[in-house]
Amino acid sequence: MIRAGIIGATGYAGGELVRLLLGHGDVEIKWYGSRSYIEKEYASVYQNLFRIVDDVCKDDNLKELAGQVDVIFTATPQGFLASVLDEEILKKVKVVDLSADYRISDVDVYEKWYQIPHKSPQLIGQAVYGLCELNREKIKKTRLVANPGCYPTCSILSVYPLLKEGLIDPDTIIIDAKSGTSGAGRGAKVQNLFCEVNENIKAYGVASHRHTPEIEEQLSNAAGRPVVLSFTPHLVPMNRGILVTAYASLKETDQGLPSEEQLRDVYERYYGKERFIRFLEKGVCPETRWVEGSNYVDVNIAVDARTKRVIMMGAMDNLVKGAAGQAVQNMNLLFGLPEEQGLVMPPLFP
Repeated sequence: MIRAGIIGATGYAGGELVRLLLGHGDVEIKWYGSRSYIEKEYASVYQNLFRIVDDVCKDDNLKELAGQVDVIFTATPQGFLASVLDEEILKKVKVVDLSADYRISDVDVYEKWYQIPHKSPQLIGQAVYGLCELNREKIKKTRLVANPGCYPTCSILSVYPLLKEGLIDPDTIIIDAKSGTSGAGRGAKVQNLFCEVNENIKAYGVASHRHTPEIEEQLSNAAGRPVVLSFTPHLVPMNRGILVTAYASLKETDQGLPSEEQLRDVYERYYGKERFIRFLEKGVCPETRWVEGSNYVDVNIAVDARTKRVIMMGAMDNLVKGAAGQAVQNMNLLFGLPEEQGLVMPPLFP
């Protein structure tokens, strides 16, 4: 039985981690860390867990709590883990970090986009970017997993096969993304009130969203050269879900432009055996309602022959594959469990 601890257990991602781990079968949650609710019953924060979880919330003293568990999940604001993590802790426990503290390899880029100093840059090189479908073997060998962001997960998986195969021009990538309000966290913010969000859709973080360098770094690795792209997120009035629509120009080959069938063959080759990526039938567009509550990513493409561009689409639940589900998937890899353990639930509908 794997002993797990969660810091930030009362946020949306933390709460989703609790839900998933309670149904895992090979995991026991030893403590629920939350600076905001110390000594309060966890079920008083999330009433859906009344008579399911009897524990009270502890503080977020990582050094003290590390000796009690085998793995720690940190669903915390940017900067927290980097300020407290050290070699002493990593010798005791494996860490899956849901913040951005170790996702970006260049500390200067991190500090520029997140506007905070990085307190443990010496550990960045030890972290493995936890996008399981891309880094599966590396994840198995690490002590520190940088769990990817929600927008980056959906964006990267939608674009990766064609970029990796050199079938699209990296300089032409545009990513349009839309997310439900849970992606903004559980904190009280005026812009997230019902009257502000309902019956509305808006772009935000235009040309400045901090997930941009994360997407660019991973797609640069795929392309084998620097990738600079346009990324624009939007807030939509729903609880969960991310929808990505990405555009890029197709590359000419000696035989002309690749056909849609050739491009589909690439996705089948990359994702055909992946448990949690569903490459949809031709003509079927991904929808958030078909992945809600699950660890699945639905992906598809369409070719616009008139503009010589390809449209790459992806949909997923931002709290599951975009956060807690991917964290559990990473934990399974860290401890040699079947990758799908605790994550086989079908999507919710309606």
